[in-house]
Amino acid sequence: MSRAGARVGVGARFRYDGETVEVVEMAATTAGNEVVLKDTRGRLLRLSLKELLFSDRAAISPDGPGPSADDEGEIASVVLGQLDEVEKRKVLDRAEHVREVLTGYRSGSPELARDDEPRPEYSPERPLEARYAAKIAELGMGLRTLKRWIAEFREHGEAGLAPRKGPARKSEVTVDDRWVETALEVMVEHTGESKPSRTMVIERTRARVIARFGPDVVKLPSRATAFRLLEGLERRHPLFRLSAKRNRDIADRPEGVYGKLRPTRPGEYLLMDSTRLDVFAFDPFTLRWVQAELSVGMDWYTRCVTGIRITPVSTKAVDVSAVLFQSFRPRRAGRDWPRHAVWPEHGIPRAVLVDVDAAEGPGLASPPLVPETLVVDHGKVYVSEHLTSVCRWMGISIQPARLRTGRDKGPVERFFRTLREDLLQVLPGYKGPDIHSRGESPEDDAFFFLDELETIIREWTATVYHRRSHTSLVDPGLPGLRMSPAAMFEHGMARAGYIEVPRDPDLAFEFLKTEWRTIQHYGVEIGRRRYNGPALNAYRTTKSPYEGPVKNGWPFQVDPDDITRIYFRDPADRGWHPLLWEHAPSASMPLSEDALVFARKLAAAKYRYPDDRLAVADLLERWNLGLGTTLAERRMALRLSREQAAIEVPQTEEETVVSLPSVRKALGQNAEPDEPAEEVLVEVPEVGDDDEVDLEDLGDEDFYADALEDV
Repeated sequence: MSRAGARVGVGARFRYDGETVEVVEMAATTAGNEVVLKDTRGRLLRLSLKELLFSDRAAISPDGPGPSADDEGEIASVVLGQLDEVEKRKVLDRAEHVREVLTGYRSGSPELARDDEPRPEYSPERPLEARYAAKIAELGMGLRTLKRWIAEFREHGEAGLAPRKGPARKSEVTVDDRWVETALEVMVEHTGESKPSRTMVIERTRARVIARFGPDVVKLPSRATAFRLLEGLERRHPLFRLSAKRNRDIADRPEGVYGKLRPTRPGEYLLMDSTRLDVFAFDPFTLRWVQAELSVGMDWYTRCVTGIRITPVSTKAVDVSAVLFQSFRPRRAGRDWPRHAVWPEHGIPRAVLVDVDAAEGPGLASPPLVPETLVVDHGKVYVSEHLTSVCRWMGISIQPARLRTGRDKGPVERFFRTLREDLLQVLPGYKGPDIHSRGESPEDDAFFFLDELETIIREWTATVYHRRSHTSLVDPGLPGLRMSPAAMFEHGMARAGYIEVPRDPDLAFEFLKTEWRTIQHYGVEIGRRRYNGPALNAYRTTKSPYEGPVKNGWPFQVDPDDITRIYFRDPADRGWHPLLWEHAPSASMPLSEDALVFARKLAAAKYRYPDDRLAVADLLERWNLGLGTTLAERRMALRLSREQAAIEVPQTEEETVVSLPSVRKALGQNAEPDEPAEEVLVEVPEVGDDDEVDLEDLGDEDFYADALEDV
């Protein structure tokens, strides 16, 4: 029986650096075991035995036959793995008969002998030829077959008794390889196009083969054979069976070994991406059904979603900045959120706190993190000058993903799918992931406003997604443990020993868009809107120290989601000050730039000489038309009044309008300026979605019907 081992001693031969060497001496030294080698030219070489046995430069030359890694045939596990249960049972029976012939016992060992073993005809004292004859008579087989079984068993064990399974039988029809290569070439060319039929691919292949090699040079297969060949090529380049989008994804797969970033702590990598949601929503400004777009930021290590922003139609750079800022300064949690879904003010999980009762309060919707690296795609909003400059100033690296390679941001792409399957598909207005999954008229059921939809997604993320175990969140030391994003955050904080938090809350203003304008005697004009405030008094007649794109221009931070105010940094004290729009008192809620553009269009169609004040007043009248007459309309007005800006900037003294003497007098408050003003509470009835209200009984004053007619 051949052996897998080889003796290493004096006289053993090796291949070392491509030459044949022989061991002539072995010695034990203080540095370890060493050997002396002699090559074919008589030169001697001294090296350690460890180097000789385990180095890639050396390989032993066995002096006898034995198993080798490059032997023909498959290993035993592969041979036995191809057998079904009946074939395996048959192989085991053959092995028992062979062992009984050789040893007298079916198990092959006297210690495991059965009750009737050894049988007299197979007693080990009997000659081997007599045992051969007894087994031939028992099984009714030939002597050559039995000896072949025994030889195969001695060399390969049970695997040698398995039936021979050669390669699959090749088709009798021979096809020219040039036709196959041309057909594959045609299939590859249709990767970015609409899905073709097999007949068209066959015809184009035939025409190209004739044009390239000439007529009657390449034998063309029959139609049935061509269809079978295309079925085989489908595995190499999918084109017919799957959807066109899926085929493009498979074709874009990178060749070779997949690389992967491996985060080691929270905040190391922040994934950011945007996607179209599969639900319709209602824009409270334009009063139209819109397709909502979701932008999120996700910590790669913990899978915690640190920022959420929903916008109509398309995402802007300021929306991406708002999502990034939410990782610095998370939104407040809802009042009715369960306790386990709320993060304490400092962002440390409750399980880590020693005194849990000391963390009572509204809390945060997600943990605060300062990312080290942003992983983004090549969208304009993610590689904009504004975002890249802010990240450079704050020490945040940007790692762009590969073009059209969504798998580089796999966790956030998987979050979008989980969101669609677990939440969006149960909401009214769900339209499905593609046109083939769309209902008859999903927009007829859409009634969620954009801010309502964002609130729903934010609460679902905090209460469900962050608390549910993920199969991808594992610790290599505990492979059987599945953790949730919240638990993974605790694990990461214990592993790293710290968390990164923003050092200055006023960093919020760094994420806003910068506009360069001159300071006039009436204030600052941006987009035909005039802003003014006491912070400009010292600079109305002063030359600007900045060399910006506008001569004598000053930088102002603008939030497109709330144009009622802009922000100015005083060069003297480096403090931020808000400047109010002259028509801001007419708007009882934050007004976006899109809403103002829409209001100007309405006013231009209605008035001959409209201005911004008239446009805003007309837009507010349009919003308030019929609001307050029914529960459903009051609910809409309440939602509009709670509209939040994209970025929650720190509160400043100028924002406290009720502290002004004129406002205090108008409100009837006679308190002295130094005394705190009494808080006036206005009781507003809360109306929920489950309140009983019949929208069909609204009559001619139905808000939705009037709104859609005007649009």
